[in-house]
Amino acid sequence: MGTFVVFVIVAGIAGLAGYSLYRDKKKGKCSGGCSGCTGDCSCQEK
Repeated sequence: MGTFVVFVIVAGIAGLAGYSLYRDKKKGKCSGGCSGCTGDCSCQEK
């Protein structure tokens, strides 16, 4: 039972992280760090 609860918590966190990345990409924001940006988003090097 404990393993199932941990699985549900980890799956929930992973799902929320994935949804956040998807939502940012739809808004035209970078979905990762600017160091790995391909230049097709709003990242600017400092």
